Amino acid sequence: MIIVVGLLLLLIALLGAPLFAIIASSAMFSYHQNDIDLTAIAIEIFRIADSPVLISIPMFTFTGYLLSESNASQRLAKLTQALFGWMPAGLAVVTIMACAFFTGLTGASGMTIIAIGALLYPALRQMNYSDRFSLGLVTTSGSLGLLFPPSVALILYGIIAQQMNVGTPVSIDQMFLAGLLPGALMLALLTAWSMWATRNFDIPKSDFSRSEAMAAVKDAIWEIPFPIVVLGGIYSGFFAISEAAAVSVAYALLVEVFIKKEIRFKDLFHITRDAMVLVGGIMLILAVSLASTNALIDAEVPSRLFEFIQSHVDSPLTFLILLNIFLLALGMILDIFSAIVIVVPLILPVAVKYGIHPVHLGIIFLANMQVGYSTPPIGMNLFIASYRFKKPITELYRASVPFILVLLLSVLIITYWPGLSLALL
Repeated sequence: MIIVVGLLLLLIALLGAPLFAIIASSAMFSYHQNDIDLTAIAIEIFRIADSPVLISIPMFTFTGYLLSESNASQRLAKLTQALFGWMPAGLAVVTIMACAFFTGLTGASGMTIIAIGALLYPALRQMNYSDRFSLGLVTTSGSLGLLFPPSVALILYGIIAQQMNVGTPVSIDQMFLAGLLPGALMLALLTAWSMWATRNFDIPKSDFSRSEAMAAVKDAIWEIPFPIVVLGGIYSGFFAISEAAAVSVAYALLVEVFIKKEIRFKDLFHITRDAMVLVGGIMLILAVSLASTNALIDAEVPSRLFEFIQSHVDSPLTFLILLNIFLLALGMILDIFSAIVIVVPLILPVAVKYGIHPVHLGIIFLANMQVGYSTPPIGMNLFIASYRFKKPITELYRASVPFILVLLLSVLIITYWPGLSLALL
């Protein structure tokens, strides 16, 4: 009976049924099989809705949409160009930094490719960077900011880990701190590779101009304090996470609507609608997945999964490399929010039994998902870039491979050097 229901749900999923409906159906069936009242699902939904941190997700998401709809990306690109453009492969470094910063604020790598990539790809070509290098750089840099606060992915992983309460307790503040050094490592390796790969390009040299830098700073004077206000407020203890999210919305509205006046009042309706459609999908999947997670725990699925893996894998190091392969494949086929709420409840108890810190696991998870977004053959960012720049998908494959290899090296370092993720905690 269980196999028949499982195959039926798989078929319905392949036919395009919403993910939350599949998860909810599997949870309801499991509860029914174990004679558990279905009102337990409603209780789980109420439990997650009662989480004070949860409100930060819609607010940070709305902030990201506000920034993406304004000219903030253009000012950010101009600022990074003024500050880093004089370096060897300066515009490549600008692309990496700008994409990482923008993705950290918006939480959406595809949005970064469309907003930042549309600005910097033509600029890279004009500065004599090769077409293949430019495409690969913009495509793979689009997801780099997922490890930097206030990334929604960091918040969502922290919420799931808190609700499961397995191993060492996890806080959102810890997740924000844990992502900084691994994220910086990925940026540093990609920057070093870009400098080496472009050593023979005929790139015009530019000197640092204090006047241009000051003009860029002046132009972006309202965006520069944004991460300082939000993150400084959190780590100084002045704001809670939810309060920082509220401040971010108020600040973005003040700057983009009233000061810069780049977003009209009538535009707020469709911006709010688009942001909340995404948030609604995340919340609905999160709610039903927690009910499904409890069903899995009642059925001792994590314990059985651990016993099965332990019978074939003795070493935590071997487990980690297999986990990396699995997560990389997962990043190619599933969006990061769905992956977190579906997979983390399964792998977190197993990883903890192998002695892996829950915070370290979260950074490994997100780092792999970042790379998976741009990994051939079906990484999501490859198709977004192909559509945006009107290039064949096979050309994006070839362009992305060198950058993917560099990022995979950083993932291995992050995986086997837990101190990098845990040093700031």
